[in-house]
Amino acid sequence: MKKFAVIGKDVSRSLSPQIHKFISERTGNEIIYDRISINENTFDKSVKKLFNEYDGFNVTIPYKLSIMPHLNKIDGDAKTFGAVNTVRVSDLSGYNTDGAGFMLMLKINKVETDGKDILLLGAGGAGRSVAKKLAAANANVYVYDVNYSNSKRLEREFSNIAAVENIVVRPYYAIINATGVGMHESEGVSPLSEDVIKLCEVAIDLIYTPPKSKFLQIAENCGKRIINGFAMLFYQAYYAQCIFFNKSADEQQAVQLFNEFREGFL
Repeated sequence: MKKFAVIGKDVSRSLSPQIHKFISERTGNEIIYDRISINENTFDKSVKKLFNEYDGFNVTIPYKLSIMPHLNKIDGDAKTFGAVNTVRVSDLSGYNTDGAGFMLMLKINKVETDGKDILLLGAGGAGRSVAKKLAAANANVYVYDVNYSNSKRLEREFSNIAAVENIVVRPYYAIINATGVGMHESEGVSPLSEDVIKLCEVAIDLIYTPPKSKFLQIAENCGKRIINGFAMLFYQAYYAQCIFFNKSADEQQAVQLFNEFREGFL
């Protein structure tokens, strides 16, 4: 039986165990899946120990970059994004399934990208993945981060990405929240004011809990289409399991499994 875990600063409320166990059961695999919260001061020491105890990890805030020096190989999107969310311990290889999960979520929700102006809030691990996938899909991505240098770094690394030092009130086709604002301690807070939100067509929050963040509530009240990050969370987990078990991904299977999981979860 394979043994996996999600690791992050605080994963006590993570849905990853439920999702991964559901996917493994439906795809004929038997797994153990744990939540492991790691203090930032002990991360390096803890990870080395965990490599001897687990077959793979899903990595979340704030360790998607910190994990990289511990790996022998960075592959696929992780190399492009400069952030890892999936680790296969057998060969100490790092991958990133956030972007693939995000793009499948957009596809299923019929969100357009080609030639569209999109405002992205947050240039951290998830933000980097989203920005580069959107830019590769020919969107015009405007990235705002509280640390402007993070946005500038993204701008330098990829075409179709522009760093935004201050958010200007102007229309965007879509606004995406890739920050943690709106969950846990900041629940009930929106990362953006209504005067900007009301000018977009689609509001997307990568946060999945609460199901309707303050950001999405404001957008919905303004008559906008809203999408939360629940599907992305599921799809990135599906793609991660394909990596863990060396299986080819199947979009149709991923969507079918998500619909089954959502029906039982809600």
